[in-house]
Amino acid sequence: MLKKTKDYFFRGIAVLLPTILTIWIFVQCYGFVQNNISASINRGIVQILIFFTDEYPFPSQEQIRSYVLSQDNSLSIDPVKLDLAVNDERYIKAVRVQLAEKYWVEGPGQIAGFLTAIVAVLFFGAFVASVVGRAIWKKIEHLLLKTPLLRNVYPYIKQTTDFFLTQNKLEFTRVATIEYPRKGLWTLVLVTGAGLSAISKNQDKEFLTVFVPSSPTPFTGYVVTVPKDEVMMLDMSIEDAIRFVMSGGVITPTQQKLYEQKKIEMQN
Repeated sequence: MLKKTKDYFFRGIAVLLPTILTIWIFVQCYGFVQNNISASINRGIVQILIFFTDEYPFPSQEQIRSYVLSQDNSLSIDPVKLDLAVNDERYIKAVRVQLAEKYWVEGPGQIAGFLTAIVAVLFFGAFVASVVGRAIWKKIEHLLLKTPLLRNVYPYIKQTTDFFLTQNKLEFTRVATIEYPRKGLWTLVLVTGAGLSAISKNQDKEFLTVFVPSSPTPFTGYVVTVPKDEVMMLDMSIEDAIRFVMSGGVITPTQQKLYEQKKIEMQN
């Protein structure tokens, strides 16, 4: 009975955990964008609304009075000064901003900043893709690379983001294995191309350049140039190889095929 309960529990974890983690990652990403980018955009929206409109949002006398007293409680004993403060444009504007931020920054309107950020990124991407935009951005990057401190940080951040986001990614041709780091130990590698011509000419043999991925982060690793006759090609797809490395060898191509077969059966 205890063994069955344990099996049911871990089976439930195995089924629920991927879904929970996926939702958690998206929620965290949304929260990061919302707190660090969207909130500032929404505050800008509030300032624009306040500047171009005189009646939105229109606070009541009681709301203005409460705000004035929260700023200067001594006015409660002087009705004349309190009435003057209630009609003061500075206090009225402050209350309008406060009310607008409750909707646009803290309430349902906060989604506007998130959508605005996405649209802005799309427009910026389209601009940079144009000839004029590309030329302007190159000049900006040139200035960044000449600025002290920034030139020591920007190139490395750009390399990292380009690796994940640009379409010019490192292309692997085949999955193979080599005896590395010593004879008798076989390491999964991704063939990136032919070896350096200087090495091939010096050794008078063919070489291949391979990428040795790290586990569990296959996008990091190191490059090794090895003789072609020491490389054993494998009948494995790039995707299967990456899953194998990410899982620390747990997910093999056979297990992946069984999983996909079960997935198809569940859909049917």
